[in-house]
Amino acid sequence: MKLIDFTSTYPDEASCKAKFKELRKEQGIVCKRCGCRDHYWKSDRDCFECKECGSRMSLKSGTVMHKSKLPYRYWFIAIHLLTSTKKSFSSLEMQHQLQHKRYQPIWHMMHKLRDAMGKRDEIYKLSGEIELDEGFFSTDRETKDKDEPLKRGRGSQRKTKVLVMAESQKLEGKDLKNPKKPRRVKHLKMTVIPDLGKETITSEVKDHVEASSKIVSDDSTSYVDLKNTVAEHQPKVVHKKEIGKELPWVHIAISNAKRLFQNTYHHVAPKYMQKYLDEFCYMFNRRYFGEGLFDRLLVACVSAQNDFRITSG
Repeated sequence: MKLIDFTSTYPDEASCKAKFKELRKEQGIVCKRCGCRDHYWKSDRDCFECKECGSRMSLKSGTVMHKSKLPYRYWFIAIHLLTSTKKSFSSLEMQHQLQHKRYQPIWHMMHKLRDAMGKRDEIYKLSGEIELDEGFFSTDRETKDKDEPLKRGRGSQRKTKVLVMAESQKLEGKDLKNPKKPRRVKHLKMTVIPDLGKETITSEVKDHVEASSKIVSDDSTSYVDLKNTVAEHQPKVVHKKEIGKELPWVHIAISNAKRLFQNTYHHVAPKYMQKYLDEFCYMFNRRYFGEGLFDRLLVACVSAQNDFRITSG
């Protein structure tokens, strides 16, 4: 949605609240006490009331805005800014844009939105031919002992391990318009993993990939059990300098994500890295939605049963 369209469609708090209420009714409201789906709006109490048991539910209850005291328009502006550009916004920049005095509520709002993005993508699994590899993202030091010397390479305390999976379709005939790009990427998943053990990798693949899929990877021993998890596993002996050609979209995604994080955030704590990856994947998987992306994220926020319980740090 363009800025001029957003300001005309949602000029004030009342218009944002009305839209949110409309989407809640469309998505359906379920009573937490008796499971009834029939509710009516009590304008004098500003809440929904169950027709079966009389239990009341606020407009924000059960959504990404659950227990939030921030105005609806703050949330709408944040969603608009996140979906109107390929780049992202740090919480500090969002606080500046909203002219809010306190940083903490804006930080929570941003992470709740990222949480809603991640939950929406969890519904879907990857299928077809899939490129798979791991990436190492720079984060804050994991250990609390500042005197402990930093390690180098994969074992560094400033590196977070991420498993990256990308649906990659080989192009042939009329579809192959650019010989330099023989494959087309569809959807992407990135998951923070504690280690590179084969049990960890196999478990993540089972959770995020259809069993009928084909996986293409390097010949790492971390992937030896994948042949028993999916229909076909094709490990390739790849030289380090050639891995970008054999697994192009995985490494393009890793490179783009690293560049985005480096340009947007001053630092990222390891325990919150998954939230930032969820936002990157959500936007990447919906890169062709155009102006409809604002509405899609708004629906995800309305339907999210949010259980966000972390504190900043």
